Amino acid sequence: MTEPPLCASPDPNPRSPKHPIPEGACDCHFHVFDAPSPQVAERSYTAPTASFSAFRHLQSTLGVQRSVIVQPSIYGTDNRTTLQSMPADGSMRAIVVVDDDASVQDLKDYADAGAVGIRVNMLFSSNARLAELSKLASKVADLGCHIQVLADVSTMEDLPQFLDALPCPVVFDHMGHVNVQKGVEDPGFQSLLRYLESGKAWVKMSGAYRVTASQTGDYGDVSPMARALIAANPDQLVWGSDWPHPSFNGPMPNDGDLLDLLFEWTDGVTAKRILVDNPQRLYGFEDLGDSR
Repeated sequence: MTEPPLCASPDPNPRSPKHPIPEGACDCHFHVFDAPSPQVAERSYTAPTASFSAFRHLQSTLGVQRSVIVQPSIYGTDNRTTLQSMPADGSMRAIVVVDDDASVQDLKDYADAGAVGIRVNMLFSSNARLAELSKLASKVADLGCHIQVLADVSTMEDLPQFLDALPCPVVFDHMGHVNVQKGVEDPGFQSLLRYLESGKAWVKMSGAYRVTASQTGDYGDVSPMARALIAANPDQLVWGSDWPHPSFNGPMPNDGDLLDLLFEWTDGVTAKRILVDNPQRLYGFEDLGDSR
């Protein structure tokens, strides 16, 4: 079997954002590629090493204090690297991947270790499938966890039935992963907007470089979709860098530029809600109170 292609490494020189970043800001989507988890044979890409210490450098450069580490597809259901990367200071949460037959006790153990959600990857190879979502959702609902979905919502004709049937919050990666060429009026994207507006869905304002049609690193064509999401319900949005940007063949983004995009899409007050208040509510971070 031929090994999948090795991904490019992230930009080693992230720039500080141009805008002041509020205290308690959270990067809600990043990965670590390091020991001890092995990369599974049935994978769609080969990841370069991306250590937790490298992420800490990025975090310091961006001025972000909180974060959510997300289990990548290449590790299947071996969550050791993801969970062992978490510090003990309460500044990080985790999203894990589990088999469909994971017991309630298994899920509770993950929750006790800092996991707040279960990821279902519908774009790349993984051990999770669409038919298993309702099973997983019923198990995690009582634990206060959510389902995180990586999917192109423009291809999900059953999105309304899917969302109505789940008993726990659902978080969509990368703005619903709809290519900008399909536009804001795409039926799947419009359905996502309605559920976002109703409060039945969350969306990560991440992955602009994944949905753009630009080949030059200019993400201006993503702005209409990003602003439509913000207009629909800014209280159900969070932001993520998606570092180290795996399985991407275009111009490697600089993470400072990606954070600056949020301030191009909205004002500073709303950006603070997306960076601080909403992650605090979704992921259960400690209330900063008046210290903000």
